[in-house]
Amino acid sequence: MSRVSKPYEIVERALELSRADGCVVIADEESSANLRWAGNALTTNGVTRGRTLTVIATVDGAQGTATGVVSRSAVTVDDLEPLVRAAEAAARTAGPAEDAQPLVADVPSSPDFTDAPAETSSAVFADFAPALGEAFARARAGGRELYGFANHELTSTYLGTSTGLRLRHDQPNGTLELNAKSPDRSRSAWAGRSTRDFKDVDPAALDAELATRLGWAERRIELPAGRYETLLPPTAVADLLIYQLWSSTARDAVEGRTVFSKPGGGTRLGETLSPLPLTLRSDPNEPGLESAPFVIAHSSGDDSSVFDNGLPIGPTDWVRDGKLEHLITTRHTAALTGLPMAPGAGNLILDGGGERSLEEMVAATERGLLLTCLWYIREVDPATLLLTGLTRDGVYLVENGEVVGEVNNFRFNESPVDLLSRASEASRTEKTLPREWGDWFTRAAMPALRVPDFNMSSVSKGV
Repeated sequence: MSRVSKPYEIVERALELSRADGCVVIADEESSANLRWAGNALTTNGVTRGRTLTVIATVDGAQGTATGVVSRSAVTVDDLEPLVRAAEAAARTAGPAEDAQPLVADVPSSPDFTDAPAETSSAVFADFAPALGEAFARARAGGRELYGFANHELTSTYLGTSTGLRLRHDQPNGTLELNAKSPDRSRSAWAGRSTRDFKDVDPAALDAELATRLGWAERRIELPAGRYETLLPPTAVADLLIYQLWSSTARDAVEGRTVFSKPGGGTRLGETLSPLPLTLRSDPNEPGLESAPFVIAHSSGDDSSVFDNGLPIGPTDWVRDGKLEHLITTRHTAALTGLPMAPGAGNLILDGGGERSLEEMVAATERGLLLTCLWYIREVDPATLLLTGLTRDGVYLVENGEVVGEVNNFRFNESPVDLLSRASEASRTEKTLPREWGDWFTRAAMPALRVPDFNMSSVSKGV
C-alpha cells in the first residue's frame, strides 16, 4: 500500500474488489506519541504511525449467512486483493453466523470521509513537557522520585460497506500515569489522568497530591483483614463499574448466566440496584469524553456484532435513578430476547452523587479507609459478579476526619452490583482514569463512593 494512498481510497478499492454478497471494510489510521520518565528524568520518547485494515465478507447460503473476518497491518497495494479474497474464503468455509442480520443501511455519510486522517505528534506535549520538568525539580527538592509515562493516541476510523455506508470517526485518547516513591522505595503513591489533548493535565497539581500521600505514609499502621468503612476514589469506582458494564450483556442475562439474571427466568431489568439516585450511562457526545457515534465492530462477540457496523449509537442509561434500565443488546440479541436494542459505547459516566468532594467525604469520616486504586481485578463468580483484586499504592486510615497514616494493602472480594446496593454516599462526578482497565477503556467520569462494609478479605504484602 503506497504511502500516498488515502484511507477512504483503500476502503473504496476493497469494496470494489469484493465478490461477496456483502462487505464491510474498516481502515484504522493510528498515530501515537509518548514520554516516559524515571527517577525525575525523561528516559524515552517516541512517535509511531500505523494502519490496520479489516475486511468483513458475508456470504449468503441455504442455511443462512456466513461471515469471514480478516485484519492485517502494513498492507500494500499488492496485498489488498489477497486480503479481500482471504475474507471471502473464510466466509465460504464458515458455518452460518448466529448473529446474522442485514448489513446496516441508510445512515448519512460523514462529511469528512474523504479527508486526510488526523494525526498526533510530540507537539501534543508542548506545554505538558516543560511543566513535567518543573515537577521533576520540585520532587527532587522534596526528596521524592517521580516515575511514569504519558501517551497520546489518535485513531481515524474509516468505515465503508456494500450497502453504501461511508462513515468516519477521529478518536483522541490520552493517558497520564504518575508514580511517586520515597528514595528507599518503601512508600509509593499513584495518580492518573485521562485526557483528549494534555491541555487539561497539571503535573504540578499531581505532584503536590502525591507528595501529600507520601507524607501520610510516613506513619505505618498494620490492620487485619475484615470489613471496613471505605472511601473508593473515582478511579476505583470506574474499574469496578466498567467490569460491570462488560458483564451486562442481554443474552447472557436472559439465559440465566449472570448477576443480571432473575431467579426463575428473565432479567432484573426494572429492579432497584442502589438506594442512591445514581445513573450509570453512556453518551457518545458527552463533553470531554466523546466517543464513536456509531458501531465499530472488528469481530462479533457477546457485546457486539460485525453486522451492526455503522449502526448509530445514542445516549443510553444502563442504570437510571438506581434502577437497572438497559443491558448491552445487539440487533441479533434484541430479536432473540425481545429486549430493546442498546449497543455498547466507548464511555461510561456515573451521575447522581452529591456536591461534596472526596476531600470533604474524608473530613466527614469518623473512622475508615481511603483507597488510592485497585489492580489485578479478576472475576470469581459470574452469577453474583464477585470480583477479587488488590489495593495498590496507598491505603490510608482516616480517623475523626483526618488521615492518620498508611495501612497495609489488602486483597478484596466484592461485587460491584452489591456495592451499589450498599453505598451510602457518592461525591460529585469527575473525569477519571481507570487504573486496571486503562489500556482498554479510558473515557470515564465517576464519583467517589462510601461503602460502610467493604470486604478486605486478606492482607497483601504488596506496596
